[in-house]
Amino acid sequence: MSDAAEGPRHVSYADAGVDVDEGARAVDAIKDMVSATNRPEVIGGLGGFGSLFSAAALKDMEDPILVSGTDGVGTKLAIAQLLDRHETVGEDLVAMCVDDIVVSGAEPLFFLDYVAVGKLESERMARIVSGIARGCELSGCALVGGEMAEHPGVMEPDDYDLAGFVVGVVDRPQMLGAHLVCEGDVILGLPSSGLHSNGYSLVRKVAVEGVEAAELERPRDEFGGESLADGLLAPTSIYAGGLIRALRTGAPIHAMAHITGGGITENLNRVLPEHLDALVDRGAPNPDSPDGFGDGPVWDVPWVIDYVVSQAGLTPDEAYRTFNMGVGMAVICSAQDVDECAEALSAEGFEPFVMGEIVSGTGRVVYR
Repeated sequence: MSDAAEGPRHVSYADAGVDVDEGARAVDAIKDMVSATNRPEVIGGLGGFGSLFSAAALKDMEDPILVSGTDGVGTKLAIAQLLDRHETVGEDLVAMCVDDIVVSGAEPLFFLDYVAVGKLESERMARIVSGIARGCELSGCALVGGEMAEHPGVMEPDDYDLAGFVVGVVDRPQMLGAHLVCEGDVILGLPSSGLHSNGYSLVRKVAVEGVEAAELERPRDEFGGESLADGLLAPTSIYAGGLIRALRTGAPIHAMAHITGGGITENLNRVLPEHLDALVDRGAPNPDSPDGFGDGPVWDVPWVIDYVVSQAGLTPDEAYRTFNMGVGMAVICSAQDVDECAEALSAEGFEPFVMGEIVSGTGRVVYR
C-alpha cells in the first residue's frame, strides 16, 4: 500500500524547526530582567497581546509631543556571533534608539525589541536581552515587550538580528532643535566609548575578514592590554538618561546631535539652521604626517577608531564622514552658558569638551 493511502504523516512544529518549549524557557529566563526596567506607568507585565503604559502624566504638560524612533545594531552583530559575545549588543540596540529621540529633549518612556533567530536558545537569548534590559535601565525607559521570532530554513541556526522601537515625550515649549541655535553658540562634545554601532561593514572588511577569532581575542600591548575584540564590541554609550536629568535641572541646551552613521559631518548638520555652519576644531593638519591628521583632534579618539581608520587608509574628511571620531553626542549652547551647561553635564558623569562653534554659513559642518 502506498504512503498516500496511509494518510498524511505527522509533522510537529518542532520537526519544522520551531521549539515552542524552548521559547517558553526563553521568556521565563528574561522575565526578571524585564521587570527590573519597569516605570510606575507600566501596567501589567509580559504575556499580554499588547503592552500597556499609562499616559496620565502627559496631562500635566502644556502640549505633549510623542517622539518615536526605531533602529538596529547592523553588522556589528556578525562580530558578536563570530566571537560568541552577546551580552552587550542589546545595549547597542537601546542606545541607537533612545539617543536619537533625546536630541529633541524627549524623555524615553518605553521600549520594545524584535529578535529574529535561526534557532532559539534560551541561554543565548537571555544574554542578548540582558543587554537590552541594562540599556533600558541606563536610559530610564521601560522594556515593556517584544518578540522572539524563530526562522528555521531562512536564517542559519546561529544567526540573529535585532531591531528596537522606542517612544518618548517632550512638552512642545521645551523642545530642542535648530530653531534655538544661534550664531556664536558653542558646541560641546560628549566622548564616545568607541565605534558605537556604525561603520561596521567597513570595520569588518579591514579589521575582521580573514582574521581568526583567537587572534581577535588576543590582548595586545599596543591596545593597552585590550584585544581587538574588546574594542570592536565595546557597547555604545547611552546618553539619554543623563541628558534628561541634566535638562530637568535646567541645563541651558539649545540642540543636540547624536553622532551615528555619517559621522560628525553628516549628523551635526541636522540640527543647524540653513544660515549657520558648525565650525569644528579637529586639529591642524600636518602635511608631513603619513595620514594627514597631524596632531589629531582637540579631543581624545578611542584607539579602536584610530586603528580602523589606519587600516582603511581613510583621509581625515573620509574618517569624519564615516565614524564618530570620539564624539558620541554633540551639545549646542550659548557661549555665555558654556560653564553652566558643562557643569550640569559633568554632574551626570559626562566629560564634555569644547569642539567648535556656530558661525554664519549655509547649514554645513566645516572644519578648522
